[in-house]
Amino acid sequence: MSEPILFIPGLLCTEALFAKQIVAFADRPIMVADHREHDSIADIAASILEEAPERFSLIALSMGGYIAMEIMRVAPGRVAKLALLDTNSRPDGKEQAERRQFLIEMTRKRGFNKVPHLLFPGFVHEQREDDEDLKAIVVDMAKETGPEAFIRQQTALINRIDSRPRLGEITCPTLVLVGDGDRLTPPDIAREIHEHIPGSELVLIEGCGHLSPLEAPDQVTRTLRDFLNRT
Repeated sequence: MSEPILFIPGLLCTEALFAKQIVAFADRPIMVADHREHDSIADIAASILEEAPERFSLIALSMGGYIAMEIMRVAPGRVAKLALLDTNSRPDGKEQAERRQFLIEMTRKRGFNKVPHLLFPGFVHEQREDDEDLKAIVVDMAKETGPEAFIRQQTALINRIDSRPRLGEITCPTLVLVGDGDRLTPPDIAREIHEHIPGSELVLIEGCGHLSPLEAPDQVTRTLRDFLNRT
């Protein structure tokens, strides 16, 4: 039997982020990680590893990628293959951390309802900003995540470490994928990860923003299938 797949979604995302891929890989055991209960990347990774199969292929996007890099630091032998989608190996800069703190305070003082709408344009390709169907999926995922989990997630992201010094230790087959119009973790950031991980493969998805599994599901699924089936 093929290795189980562990999906780790991004900030404010649920299993709906990978809906098309979950269907496509229904012949494999699948787990979608819960990253809503802790406020540090290390604690999130530890809780996921407690529930995960002994060995698995790991597919992670954005915040999920930060968690995946922590898993690679603490339990590299459990990961058969690694796919890092639209993510970043750097820690937050000052401006990023300040914006996250602003959103935390906004959520606490004014409520959470406006937050998904504020974040949506940055999540997608500039040509998809008016895509109401896509926006509805993103808003629904955010509502399912909820304000308390959002604050925990943002706190974890603010305090995450720089993963670049340890990327060279990753030895399993690795795919780095990014949308060419990703404004949150642009192609140069993906290229940096690719250059640090020996033997990794870099794939650029045209006409796609940060949420590549939702924006270009067929192309992302084909790329993942080719990668996972490769011996």
